Amino acid sequence: MNATRHPSDDKLGAYRAKRTPGATPEPVGAVGRSEGRAFVVHLHAARQLHFDLRLEMGGVLESWAVPKGPSLDTSEKRLAVKVEDHPLEYGEFEGVIPAGNYGAGAVILWDRGVWVPLEDVAEGFAKGKLLFELRGYKLRGRWTLVKIKKSEKDWLLIKERDGEAREDDVPLPDRSVLSGLTVEEVRDGIDRGAAIRNTLPPEATRGAVDPTGVSLQLAEVREQPFSDPAWVYEIKLDGFRMIGGVHDGEATLRTRNGHDATAAFPEVVRALRALPFRHLVLDGEIVVHDDAGLPSFQRLQQRARLSRAADVRVQAAERPATFYVFDLLGFEDVDLRPAPLLERKRVLQSVLPPVGPLKFADHVPEQGEAFYAEVERLGLEGIVAKRAAAPYT
Repeated sequence: MNATRHPSDDKLGAYRAKRTPGATPEPVGAVGRSEGRAFVVHLHAARQLHFDLRLEMGGVLESWAVPKGPSLDTSEKRLAVKVEDHPLEYGEFEGVIPAGNYGAGAVILWDRGVWVPLEDVAEGFAKGKLLFELRGYKLRGRWTLVKIKKSEKDWLLIKERDGEAREDDVPLPDRSVLSGLTVEEVRDGIDRGAAIRNTLPPEATRGAVDPTGVSLQLAEVREQPFSDPAWVYEIKLDGFRMIGGVHDGEATLRTRNGHDATAAFPEVVRALRALPFRHLVLDGEIVVHDDAGLPSFQRLQQRARLSRAADVRVQAAERPATFYVFDLLGFEDVDLRPAPLLERKRVLQSVLPPVGPLKFADHVPEQGEAFYAEVERLGLEGIVAKRAAAPYT
């Protein structure tokens, strides 16, 4: 499908005319050369709280402002006002636009993923109807944008009834898929680390953990599953073991052998970098899912073989990796490794966003045999048993 429009003109002129560089943290940006299909949804607390739906096409983000109202994935029509094109870099923007600037208010990255045009895009704009599929962390399935006649900017955004439409009144999480912050927390500059520091387990010791010097806790093979109230059980994921490090806004990924994998998974590194904490050391597994949502080691290997930065960026959007985090070794200037496993996991769950590229690897207590039977039925690789009260050794 052709997703290119007006390839020669300056599509960001209107965007730049409304913004003063240096007065706002928003990116100045330039028209990109990529023909990617990323989409993002921002939640924007301007004069009125609203969503901004942005579809990458022709080197920019075509953008529509949509009233907040009910959850976006409910099958109902809602007004979508076409606004100025935004630069591709805006797809990573999250922060506060200062008072006195256009669009002043807090902005979070509410969702992101890939959009798939289901009809020719140029023809769709010409006739005022775009049919597309979203494959995001929150939004899935088919949508239609229909231009309202006799209007230059007004469209209707319609969620199709395709099995992905939400029929209940339970909204999707209003937290960023990157930082895990709400728009109110971004607006008020809330220090989420302060609340967590007051709940750290007493066994933790002072001293920041160096992610490059961690000796990994490794598993041993058992032929049969077992059940024990002193143990918990996690899914054994078919992926790459990784140590994720965050320090002062920078992030790294290292394999179990200590090799630097930071450049290979930019979508995961972007999410690590966005976490609102000064220092973290995370232990987990990088996974790429297949079309059925199951871990695909073949797809993961294909990702790992890529060397060109442009190819990595495309695949990061088309086949994104997920970092399933099952342990927290360091939090800011505290070493959590001496603390019991369940205490480390309790703190970990409060650190990670509820939805996004970083996912809390949950566990099942005591019932190892029943859990193994269910994992086997689903065709997964196996389970990992861990002592609930054990330190990280």
